[in-house]
Amino acid sequence: MQDTQIKVAIYKHFAETGRAPSASMVARLTGSDTESVRQGYARLRAQRVLVLQSDGESIRMAPPFSGVATQHVVSVTGKRYFANCAWDALGIPAALHRPAVVYSRCEQSGEPLRLQVSLEGPEPSTWLFHCLVPAAKWWDDIVFT
Repeated sequence: MQDTQIKVAIYKHFAETGRAPSASMVARLTGSDTESVRQGYARLRAQRVLVLQSDGESIRMAPPFSGVATQHVVSVTGKRYFANCAWDALGIPAALHRPAVVYSRCEQSGEPLRLQVSLEGPEPSTWLFHCLVPAAKWWDDIVFT
């Protein structure tokens, strides 16, 4: 079983449904068995392609897509996607090659945020994107980051 097939099946499922596929779904999509998919997941995690839940087979993150509900919701042609963070919320329209609307909130004020993103990028805004953790340290605890 090639890890590339697993990765493509995961991202294709996210793109089509807005949700993370189960390991058994990825096995069906790739014509493999669930244990081979789990082993592939572990290798993809080591390459920082996936973040798994503690069960080792549920996908928490396949950046820019989130397998769990977050405050960063991206609407693309009526379909909702969850992003892992504000940065990934801009990555979803880029990955899908589609315009989108990003809904989130300001962590300082709690103010709701709405940002239109075209194929050329986000609309002009005065907002600032700030990370508490330096990018070089993100994978030390990627869920917190």
